[in-house]
Amino acid sequence: MPIKIPQCRLVYRQYFPFWDKLTDVQKESLCADTTEYSFPKGTDITSSTDICIGAVMMISGTLRAFIQSENGKEITLYRFKPGEVCMLSASCVLQSITFDVMLECEEDCSVYIVNGETMSRVASENLYVANYALDNAVKRFSDVVWVMQQILFMSLDKRIAVFLWDEMVRNDSLTLNLTHEQIAKNISSAREAVSRMLKYFQTDGIVELSRKGIRITDKDKLRKMVSESY
Repeated sequence: MPIKIPQCRLVYRQYFPFWDKLTDVQKESLCADTTEYSFPKGTDITSSTDICIGAVMMISGTLRAFIQSENGKEITLYRFKPGEVCMLSASCVLQSITFDVMLECEEDCSVYIVNGETMSRVASENLYVANYALDNAVKRFSDVVWVMQQILFMSLDKRIAVFLWDEMVRNDSLTLNLTHEQIAKNISSAREAVSRMLKYFQTDGIVELSRKGIRITDKDKLRKMVSESY
């Protein structure tokens, strides 16, 4: 459902640093073309909405941004958490982006989405908005470069170790409710290869595997593997 303008103004003052630089007409325009969505886990947002996505603001849940080849191979670029804004999917706003970035809900998600055409028009009128969109995309490109470095130069065991460590820190828990398929998607590997490597981790006493997920049993060993990756 569309967000009412008073609520929209309050939310956007928190999300957009350029908000006070907008005219009243531009503020009303963005609010009028903002829609709130709730998606179940596993939903591809970019194929589930019939609008050109201009900006996605995370309210709850986690989004995975990825690119996909013609034969279906996926590379996870980065992930979005509540309070973050995704602009790299906004090819209608940042026209220099010539590839499609897809967004998938790793959990049940609630988001605010700004219509891309409206966001593009406001960006063309307001330098602060244009600079924000570009700066947001540039910061995410550093994440993309890091992912490519991992894929090209880091061994699979190190990639899994870095991912498990990041998830442990993000969730503040030694127990990670992740499937081998989810890990494979996030590190751009084959599920079978991930499963084999996790069994080696279990043999070394680093993790414990179960149907419920993965439990980290030796943080020191995992930390050592991560430190050797940099």
